[in-house]
Amino acid sequence: MVSAATSSRRGRSPSPGKDEEDFSIPSDYKPYVPVAKRRAQMLSQLGTRQPAKKVKTAEELEKEMEEELKEQEEDEERAREKARRERTLLQAAQEVKERRAIEDAQKSAAEREAEKEAALLAEMERAQKKLAGAQELALGTEWTDSLKTSWRPPHYIRDMSEEELQAVRDKHHILTEGEEIPPPIQHFADMKVPKPILNYLKTKGIKKPSPIQVQGIPTAFSGRDMIGIAFTGSGKTLAFTLPAIMQALEMEAKLPFVRGEGPVGLIICPSRELARQTYEGCVAMCNALKETGEYPELRSLLCIGGINMAEQGDVLNKGVHVVVATPGRLIDMLDKGKLNANNCKYLCMDEADRMIDMGFEEDVRSIMSHFKYQRQTLLFSATMPRKIQDFAQQSLINPILVNVGRAGAANMDVIQEVEYVKQEAKMVYLLECLQKTPPPVIIFSDNKNEVDDIQEYLLLKGVEAVAIHGSKTQEEREYAIRAFKSGAKDVMVASGVASKGLDFNEIQHVIVYSMPKEIEDYVHEIGRTGRSGKTGLATTFVNMNTTEQTLLDLKYLLMEAKQKIPEFLLSIDDPRAAQGGALKGCPICGGLGHGIQDCPKLEEEQRRKAASQTKYQGGGY
Repeated sequence: MVSAATSSRRGRSPSPGKDEEDFSIPSDYKPYVPVAKRRAQMLSQLGTRQPAKKVKTAEELEKEMEEELKEQEEDEERAREKARRERTLLQAAQEVKERRAIEDAQKSAAEREAEKEAALLAEMERAQKKLAGAQELALGTEWTDSLKTSWRPPHYIRDMSEEELQAVRDKHHILTEGEEIPPPIQHFADMKVPKPILNYLKTKGIKKPSPIQVQGIPTAFSGRDMIGIAFTGSGKTLAFTLPAIMQALEMEAKLPFVRGEGPVGLIICPSRELARQTYEGCVAMCNALKETGEYPELRSLLCIGGINMAEQGDVLNKGVHVVVATPGRLIDMLDKGKLNANNCKYLCMDEADRMIDMGFEEDVRSIMSHFKYQRQTLLFSATMPRKIQDFAQQSLINPILVNVGRAGAANMDVIQEVEYVKQEAKMVYLLECLQKTPPPVIIFSDNKNEVDDIQEYLLLKGVEAVAIHGSKTQEEREYAIRAFKSGAKDVMVASGVASKGLDFNEIQHVIVYSMPKEIEDYVHEIGRTGRSGKTGLATTFVNMNTTEQTLLDLKYLLMEAKQKIPEFLLSIDDPRAAQGGALKGCPICGGLGHGIQDCPKLEEEQRRKAASQTKYQGGGY
């Protein structure tokens, strides 16, 4: 049975030809790949495939650049920081020095000089304290508003436009700086000055205000702080004494003063002679008010060294309205309680720059320490350099600067003659110069012994002469001024004491026997003539003893005043001209022929500063 089955299967087997045709592999045959294997192959292909490149936008490119730059800067900063930590202070200082050397090499000589001057001036300004009392400095008290007064200009002046007011200032060559400047007034009557004072001024030949009075008096009447600058003999004294008297008159009319009260106005002067002259002017105006019977009595007090204050005891007993003083005696009176500044609202410093230069700065602060309330402060001078102006601007309350002409300029009404005279020939030539004009004549010399020698020589030659200098007693000084003013003496020989502010009548000739080192002193000396609009003559002796810097200052001063310049002055060249740049005047003394580094005042300023620093360094443990 098995064989039958087997034979039947064998019988059904295909033939060989038919098998090859039916079971051959087709051309499009693909072998079967299991699913798991296919999935693995697909994942492998996807992993090795390169991603398509993406096009970056402009914002992305900019962001990449910023990040690269930031990374680069951080790398540089880290490198610098590493170098900074590794280098020494000596190397750093050397680098700074080399960098400055390169910068200086690129600058001109004039620019280097200007930088040195600016540094010196800044150092001096830092060393100066504000001009105020000790209590105000300690508490940091600062007044922001000016004092209010009851005075108002007439309505027709208030109604004038700013262009019209400026035209008045331009007419009188008045320069002003500040905010809300009071209007200039060209007539005393429009300033509301009492009629008795107007009549008094007419008797003195003063019919209309001078330029400094046109702007200065309304400014002072308005209660504003002020810096007044005008040439010698221009009427500055009246510009600050009249407001003091008017304030005192107003307070006395409201409530009469009694013993221990006052003063209302305080005027400080650098010299006794100038204080006495100012005091006499105050007394004359106060007497003019009293004599009419329409106004109350106003009492003035002279407070200077060398006089007996007991002689003015009746003034102190009744109450004082105006005090004219020198700093030393005033401090003594205040400290002793014989005077007080409780009611004082008006403070004026005459020849303010000279007072600061003479070392009175601390004395003024001591005086201001006695003030209890706000005050109106005025500073006046003919020579007020920029340094003093800037210092005053910081110390005053919203001040107004009133300037008639350049600060430190010579009076245009003075004819200046400069002559070269050998030292041994001066005394003989002096007699010839005295014959140029009739008396009275003033002769100035810086040396006290020389003042006495000149007086003795003139007396031997039959010339009526008196002498005045700082070593004379107060009685001798007052006699000399009184005799000279009255006409009893024809010539007065003086040191710098008589050159500051003193007003002598009809002086036609001033002789500067020895040229002072500081050009400011020269301006004050020749300013004793050519006053109140009159013409005067000034003769100056110079020789080999006069320094070239002083001669250069004198040369520029003569050029500014359009005076005749002698040949020997024209031959002096300015060393600053070779450096190029603008030739600026000295901000300390106002001289036009030198800079701040060559200023004769600078050495004195440094010496005074060193003295003040070493004052309290002695002693101790």
